[in-house]
Amino acid sequence: MAKSKVGQRAVYQPGASSVEGLPNVLQMFHNQPLPMASPHWHAQVEVNYIVRGTVHYRIGDHELTLRAGEICLFWGGQPHQLDELSDDSIYAGAHLPLVHFFRLRLPLDISGRLIRGQALISSATDAADDENFARWHRYVMSEDGAKAEHAVAELLLRLERIAFEPYRMVPEKPANPVNEQAHPQSSRSLARMCDFIAENFLHDIDTVDIAKAANLHPKYAMNLFKKSTGMTLAKYVSLLRLSRAQAMLMRDGANVLQVAMDSGFGSISAFNKSFRHIAGMTPSDFRRDMRVLSAMNVEAIKPSMPRLPQQYHR
Repeated sequence: MAKSKVGQRAVYQPGASSVEGLPNVLQMFHNQPLPMASPHWHAQVEVNYIVRGTVHYRIGDHELTLRAGEICLFWGGQPHQLDELSDDSIYAGAHLPLVHFFRLRLPLDISGRLIRGQALISSATDAADDENFARWHRYVMSEDGAKAEHAVAELLLRLERIAFEPYRMVPEKPANPVNEQAHPQSSRSLARMCDFIAENFLHDIDTVDIAKAANLHPKYAMNLFKKSTGMTLAKYVSLLRLSRAQAMLMRDGANVLQVAMDSGFGSISAFNKSFRHIAGMTPSDFRRDMRVLSAMNVEAIKPSMPRLPQQYHR
């Protein structure tokens, strides 16, 4: 990753109550984004609607700039970093756990390419999106369950509309010849598997347990999940655990062994191997680097702290 242009403003860091620490909670935001001092990852599909200004992302091995009036979807399971933004930038959107993502009636070609690492960008927006994203955020933050459910339902319908309008995939890759919607039964099976994993990923579960929860044969469950997401069931379970662990390592006094156990890993060696694979460093090195960045950030923003805007979930 290239050096981020941070240091003159507050920076985003993973936290136990944020998207990384709550990998199965649908969260919505509408605020001024914070640049990230380092890449992070989470087990949700990220939805960004740029209300004003521009933001720049580094996602995996590619980068993209999003401008006002664009909607972008990408899979947060790949390390990504918002490293630059205009001073006037405002964005809105959500983090969709896979259980919600599979409720979307999108062509398989779109959903498959997203999970495999491409970003979808649509400029087919209008003033109604400004109003709707703001309202959906208010509904979710209201703590009124009925309003929150209504906001989620409307958001999913809005995202489905993307398939009917011009959009582009970044980076450009040959499209999968499949261009159809997922069979309703398959979507329900995927949702049931994701529900079970969401409730049990901190425990010792395997493919047999997951398939049984969805009333599927284990081999069929594995093939369906891999075909739909590009991931194995084991990789998805590991990603949820790693997302939680990333946030827990930010806590004061965090013990790497305890984080490994509390995140569902059976051994410190398995935790180190999985963490190094996604972060490129050991959990201990990640904890050390993030503490250094945190200390630098506190010193850099002390003079401007009273003027920082209220932040929600980001």
